Amino acid sequence: MTDASVPSQGTPHEVLTSLRDLTRRVRAAQRGAWFPLLLLGLLTLGGILVSHLTFKVETVPCPAADPTAGASCTQVTQGSAVYWLVGLALAYTATAFFYIRRSHERGVGTPIRPYILTGIVLVGLVTATTIWTIRHGMPKPGEPLDFWGLHLDPTSGLTAFLHRLMGNAIAVGLPLLVLSWVERSRVLLLLTVVYLGIELVPLTDGWAGIPFTSPWSSLPHFGVPGVLLLLGALGFGLAELLDKRTHS
Repeated sequence: MTDASVPSQGTPHEVLTSLRDLTRRVRAAQRGAWFPLLLLGLLTLGGILVSHLTFKVETVPCPAADPTAGASCTQVTQGSAVYWLVGLALAYTATAFFYIRRSHERGVGTPIRPYILTGIVLVGLVTATTIWTIRHGMPKPGEPLDFWGLHLDPTSGLTAFLHRLMGNAIAVGLPLLVLSWVERSRVLLLLTVVYLGIELVPLTDGWAGIPFTSPWSSLPHFGVPGVLLLLGALGFGLAELLDKRTHS
């Protein structure tokens, strides 16, 4: 009978350190937040051009005024629900294919499904709300806003908050929160919180020196969050490239 020595696998501390390093590498290989941030940033900046091309100023009677007095109000309409519906749908579809292809190339899967499903559901919600508004007609200045059967005061803070919430704050911001959880990224979480803050903070007319009657009035509204998303994409992309060179 002979004694055979078993190769040492290292101390428990070394094993835990190796496991942590492996976990970090796996998570780094799974991450690819720069891609959806890039798509969403470009889509958001594209909203500036769409709003400019669809901009329309109308002079309508003020409902609260005496019709015989001849008082009139200025009504501005701009933007395209079709642009955001198709654009967001394509962005989430492209993101799904990006992560699937990366999983096949690196042999490490990414649980991206919650992000994609959340985005699709919320885009559907925003689209349904937009269709509801269109079917019931755009209210004239001073008239109550019909929001799923709720007749809201268009001048109230709650109405302004719901208007901003039912836009990119839900269709883009909330899915990014899910993505930050999927990728276990605190930096992406912080970026998303800042993005939601920008989307939900009310901006007064004439902010940044651009009056609401200008065809470029949407420039601050889409430009600020769009640039933020692109800067996030650049940062995550550079971090991924640096990490790849470090471990190559």
